[in-house]
Amino acid sequence: MIDTYNILSPDFERDAPRELMLLSIISQSFFQPFSLEDNLLVILTALTSGSGVGFNRAMLFLKQGDRINGEMWLGPRSAEEAGLIWEVLSTPGIGYVEILEHNRALVAKNQDTLSGRLKGLVYAADEESALIPAAAVCRKELLHVRDATHESQVDRRFLNLIGVDEFLCVPLLARDDVVGVIVLDNAITRTPIAPADIKLAGVCGLMAGNYIYSTNLHKKLLEMEKMAAMGEVALFVTHQLRNPIVAVGGFTDQLLKPDLPEDKRKRNLTIIRDEVRRLEDIIYQMGHFLKVSLKEPVYFDPGPVIDAVVNSPDIRSRAVEHGLSVKIDPCPPEILCDPTSFGEVLRNLLDNAFDATSPGGAVAIRGYRRNRTSYILSVRDTGKGISNPDKDQLFRPFFTTKEKGMGLGLPFIKRVMDTAGGKIEVHSRVGKGTIFRLTFNFREREPNP
Repeated sequence: MIDTYNILSPDFERDAPRELMLLSIISQSFFQPFSLEDNLLVILTALTSGSGVGFNRAMLFLKQGDRINGEMWLGPRSAEEAGLIWEVLSTPGIGYVEILEHNRALVAKNQDTLSGRLKGLVYAADEESALIPAAAVCRKELLHVRDATHESQVDRRFLNLIGVDEFLCVPLLARDDVVGVIVLDNAITRTPIAPADIKLAGVCGLMAGNYIYSTNLHKKLLEMEKMAAMGEVALFVTHQLRNPIVAVGGFTDQLLKPDLPEDKRKRNLTIIRDEVRRLEDIIYQMGHFLKVSLKEPVYFDPGPVIDAVVNSPDIRSRAVEHGLSVKIDPCPPEILCDPTSFGEVLRNLLDNAFDATSPGGAVAIRGYRRNRTSYILSVRDTGKGISNPDKDQLFRPFFTTKEKGMGLGLPFIKRVMDTAGGKIEVHSRVGKGTIFRLTFNFREREPNP
């Protein structure tokens, strides 16, 4: 007998050992399409996971240049609010995503109180005589503070803000640097901070520091890639725009000649019109691909969007020569993506499939659940297929195997999938056809009341 288990458990197991719960919450967040801010909120959530399990409150300071800035404060403002929060977290079947959404709303509600006041605290990051909490960053040490009122090393502004005599400062270490500090307390329960709590908080601090470091490093790599891409864009624009501009200039010069025959005048105007339209198409596609940012992904029903694309006049006209089939599992879940971008992705894949498939060939769309967390949408064709060398370059901007292609459709699709936390796979055999398989995160739809 073989038992199978999902590596990513969607449920918040309140009775699990707290060590396991802390690590589970943080590690699972790395597989979610969360922003840096949301993942930092997940870490604070892991440290404030309820009465008798975690700390009551957590505040986050991040290092920016030579300054340490207050960023976020998660926790209840009173014992009554704490009771309500812990009651929510104890709800049977609640998942990590629901916890994050609840705490995001809590932080937003506290912007004018806790987090709002915290953002007014700014410290120098490189002073040996820095006061607590900045001292934890400068010294790269966990600092367990008790009887803070009588401790001269504690900044008075910070002490007035936090309002407790005992708290723990956890530096966020990353290689040879410190990227911030988390301050934890038990302001509601007044439970003393135990050595075991300090060890667990230290582990979370290491994970948080290395996550922030990795995220910042990834951003730098993306900036480097953007700079390299700018060079490719310049070469591409020069190549694509030169011929139409030269043609327009040449035929315009001929139009200026007073003795040009009428038939040549009409021919020249037709050529100029066609070249201008070509330029407009190039500029549109470039602008579409080089959007500064895509919209934030949301959960939505993909069925109506798929129907709208499949039944649009341009797709229906192209499908006349091909056997287009659509098979979507009944009652599809809500997938995570921007709905408009999702429609553009499907339209791009269908256009590519029609271009690659000869009349009489077949194109098929399939939609189904792969497992408890992944929803698959695939587009398959029976066209000419893609060679292995070309397959390796499919998602590189400006690479194309089409005579009049610009090589921006598939890179755009990849951007959409990356933004949504999804994945795109390509399987192809020369002479047999190609399948593009998109993997989306999903959630089941709420039952109708």
